[in-house]
Amino acid sequence: MTISRYLENEPVHIAANRVLGVDSIHKFGAVPSMSQGTTGTIWDKSDTLYPWSAFDTAGILTVQTTAANGSVVTTDSGVSITIVGLDSNYNLTRETITISGSTGTGTTSFKRVFRAYTSANNTAEFRVSRGGVEVLRVDIGKAQTLMAIYTVPAGKIGFLIQLGVTIQAGADATVDLFRRESAVGAFRLSHSLEVSGGGSQYLYPFAAPIRFPEKTDIDVRATMRSNNARCTATFDMIIMNKNLAGKADGGVS
Repeated sequence: MTISRYLENEPVHIAANRVLGVDSIHKFGAVPSMSQGTTGTIWDKSDTLYPWSAFDTAGILTVQTTAANGSVVTTDSGVSITIVGLDSNYNLTRETITISGSTGTGTTSFKRVFRAYTSANNTAEFRVSRGGVEVLRVDIGKAQTLMAIYTVPAGKIGFLIQLGVTIQAGADATVDLFRRESAVGAFRLSHSLEVSGGGSQYLYPFAAPIRFPEKTDIDVRATMRSNNARCTATFDMIIMNKNLAGKADGGVS
């Protein structure tokens, strides 16, 4: 069965896990305020590139609850956070950590993380670190990370079918989708766009989906040209078992 059939005729069945070996993922990210002249990943921290190097080796995660200014608070003691990512073999894994006072420590070794959510509406920021480096943040009241990053699990191939970007009114930016295959070497550009805040959005459905091999890191970044502004990004992918996708190199750009 070809990828075109999955995309054209099977979207609901894919989302319902009725198509063997095929899944989907919707990633959405937002940066609170990117400073003019700054390049950063579209995630929950302003003016920062995502710290992929924190996962040069797999390891456990620690959680700290803070106020917006970073001061430690205990208001969310007893609330849990579920973290979703990949283990040391790049297979999907998740862990739920319950906050005691203002902290929590996991037991699962993660090689990548790309989503987290809390068990209740969070009145504190949940800051998740690996080796002392913050790798996830749940902003106050969101109960969910906003991260336009992803890593294709082992044994899978990702097909990017749509990319969307918005920017706050009065600002404009260049937004770039970067990829790094096999988790080594430099990130390189896969798609680039310009966006201006005027009540519209950039929405690009790929006529031929872009193919991302297993263990490919994906990072959507914005470079702000004018004003300090909020920027959002979304992307949708079909995730297919390698043995269903064939061996062709098509779609790599």
